[in-house]
Amino acid sequence: MPRLRRFAAVLGTALALAGAAAADAPAAEAWAYDLAHELMSPYCPGRALAECPSPQADALRLWILEQARAGATRKEVESQLLQSFGDQLLQAPRAEGVGLVAYVVPAVLVVAGAALLALFLRRQAARP
Repeated sequence: MPRLRRFAAVLGTALALAGAAAADAPAAEAWAYDLAHELMSPYCPGRALAECPSPQADALRLWILEQARAGATRKEVESQLLQSFGDQLLQAPRAEGVGLVAYVVPAVLVVAGAALLALFLRRQAARP
């Protein structure tokens, strides 16, 4: 009888660990699919990696999925991809260096336009 209890305990622990590992796999696959939708394809200009029909993009998507299943983190995979392909994978420029211009110039133009509009409306209101 003690052997049966020990066997049941070991079996229960093994099943619990297998269930936990199976629960982590879909989470890893989820971020891999999300990453493929968030990165631009280096093989199809103007398309997300998930939408690119080229065989090279298929291979890259599979590589991302394999990395996720192997236990790599999203940040690790993303940094490896950016190191290999550069910033062309990003959907928007980084908010640093020259890429900061893409965020600062529109904001400056909006503020300047609002100031000109306020000045114009004030002058129009001052006329008799």
